[in-house]
Amino acid sequence: MKQIIISLTVGLNILCFTFPVVALNNSLSEKGIDVLRLQQEPYNLQGRKVSIGQVEIGRPKQFGLDKVSTFYKKLPITRLFYRNQPAQSNNHIDNHAMMVASVMISNQKKFTGIAPRANLYSGAVGSIKNAGQPEECITTNHIAVQNGGTVRAINFSFGESLARDKRENPQLDGNSLLTQCVDWSARIHNVLYVVAGNQGKGGIPIPTDNYNGITTAYSMKKNGIFSKVDFANLSISPLGIAKGLTRQEINVGPRRSISLLAPGNRISVYNVDGKIEQVTGSSFAAPHITASVALLHEAGNNFLRQKSSIFTKDYRQHEVMKAILLNSADKLKDLGDGNLLGMTRTVFTQNNQTWLESDAYNNPEIPLHIQMGTGHLNTMRAYKQLEAGQYNYKEKVPSVGWNYAQIDKSQTHDYFIKQPLKGKSFITITLAWDRLVELNDLNNNQEYDLGENFIDEGLNNLDLELINNNNNKITCSSISKVDSVEHIFCPIPETGEYKIRVKFTTQVNKPIQFYGLAWHGVENRR
Repeated sequence: MKQIIISLTVGLNILCFTFPVVALNNSLSEKGIDVLRLQQEPYNLQGRKVSIGQVEIGRPKQFGLDKVSTFYKKLPITRLFYRNQPAQSNNHIDNHAMMVASVMISNQKKFTGIAPRANLYSGAVGSIKNAGQPEECITTNHIAVQNGGTVRAINFSFGESLARDKRENPQLDGNSLLTQCVDWSARIHNVLYVVAGNQGKGGIPIPTDNYNGITTAYSMKKNGIFSKVDFANLSISPLGIAKGLTRQEINVGPRRSISLLAPGNRISVYNVDGKIEQVTGSSFAAPHITASVALLHEAGNNFLRQKSSIFTKDYRQHEVMKAILLNSADKLKDLGDGNLLGMTRTVFTQNNQTWLESDAYNNPEIPLHIQMGTGHLNTMRAYKQLEAGQYNYKEKVPSVGWNYAQIDKSQTHDYFIKQPLKGKSFITITLAWDRLVELNDLNNNQEYDLGENFIDEGLNNLDLELINNNNNKITCSSISKVDSVEHIFCPIPETGEYKIRVKFTTQVNKPIQFYGLAWHGVENRR
């Protein structure tokens, strides 16, 4: 009988449980993230000429470097490293890293990864006995600069416990060395970091408190569709939990951890021996997002050639890609009239509530749902959001689009939507920008070196509003004071003309702030 292995991450240890296998997962199908259609005609997306990265304690095997079967001969691992040096033959090999890599780039017919022709650069930190956050940052920095600095996304299916953090009073306040390293690198190297989200109860919370990347929870199937937050996700509300380490391992203050939900329950993967296993955990949700970025960048490269009038290279900015992925997430299944933006599933929390029962829906100061972020990853919808094109606030925009811009302190950018929006339909809008982290670069080599540290310069405060042009009243808004994301999902009360407003509300660091914006509304076609 075939078997599955359930893999749960506790601290830095992977706990595996074996159960009988019923069937291979379908997390890549329409029941999951809907990438199988994108891999086929007419889209034919495979991640070609797109570089992505992976950082873990160990590394995958590579044919020609390690003792492996011909099964892995064509696996598109471009280069392997041990920290900032080339990997040595048969050293630092790790089954977990191999399984995570297979989700992203497996090119076997029996089980194909999400981006089977992407270029994967993988870095091993090494044994935790001899490594900590400084060595993890060095490895991360080295992966980020590969291929001339064109690595588009880096997968973190590992993390650090606060118990190993050397600060005097460690908390998830965004200021551990590794978390600051991630936020610094995201901005400097223009990389979208995707972090497996385990917080609380001895999980791997660092760097889940990052600002500039995406932290993911994982979904399980409900009625055959990946649509429910799995019970094992540990990102829980700090209200009412016990004191001690568990309280410490939740984000300080009201800022949420989870950005996006992706499949992670009983996911089929290839292990280090080339055999199929089934695994569970946020470790395997994260690579669904990372590899989807590769497909979207390949699509962007195609659109740049085909649609030059509405496309620039700005889709390569990590803030834009983050906004697109978060804005296209599923929340509530569309009934076929388009009013719910073509969403393909209703997403349920652990206690079977939907987005409509959440504080994220009802409170404009809370942009992210505590269990699911902005909803469930849907790569096909993200493709369509990207395909809609880039439009500037200086001219009227269509009901679906995205933009990358910079805004000066105390300014507002108004995006006037050309056509009236349909009453009773929904609109979703996402704004993403960076916290400013600077490197205390002692030797001025523009790289992180052992003994150096980072400086948190804080987060400028941007706000997001949807305004009715007829009466200039705010229809809905997202006005968090602590998050680097603003997100609106609200109904249009009546058919009419609307505008999206981006506001630079409070300057904390620099007087100019770059941002990525994505929006999706429904035109009134009558």
